[in-house]
Amino acid sequence: MRGGVDGNERLTASNALVLLVLLALEGATLVSVRHLLVPHVFLGFLLIPPVALKLASTGWRLLAYYRGSDSYVRRGPPHPFLRFVVAPAVVASTVLLFASGVAVVATGSHGLLLGVHKASFILWFGAMSVHVLWHVWKLPRLALDRLPGRGLRLATVGAALGVGVVLAVATVPLADHWQDRATGAVGIDAF
Repeated sequence: MRGGVDGNERLTASNALVLLVLLALEGATLVSVRHLLVPHVFLGFLLIPPVALKLASTGWRLLAYYRGSDSYVRRGPPHPFLRFVVAPAVVASTVLLFASGVAVVATGSHGLLLGVHKASFILWFGAMSVHVLWHVWKLPRLALDRLPGRGLRLATVGAALGVGVVLAVATVPLADHWQDRATGAVGIDAF
């Protein structure tokens, strides 16, 4: 990606802004997830490619630093608390949250998988809150900077969003079927 360590940081920040908006929308569905199940699942699947891009861009920084890439080494590692506590918790809980969510939708399970999904959300929310609060103040400056390669970075974020839309649209029938089963169980579909 053009821009080296600075470009990577800006790609991560631009994608993070998109993620903040999408995650806020996803969080809004939790107010009444039983009634907002289709939007919850749609947004969850829409989030998968941008989340994968965020994991890839931060993973690239990690690998470049530990491989000894001069520009990444000069920039230095993240704060030890972020590197050794927050980041592993964010990555593990993110993977568990999304994998369990996909598994719940794919299987229609209401048992253990749904319990894992709910528990992983609690862990994810705590770790992600620390992560966001640590970094949010610098997002506007980084995301809106005009470093060379900006168009490519924005296209990459846009492509992740586009793939997410395709994935989310493709899963609507699964979510709708699951919603029908959930609302039918409590008599909502009878009206």
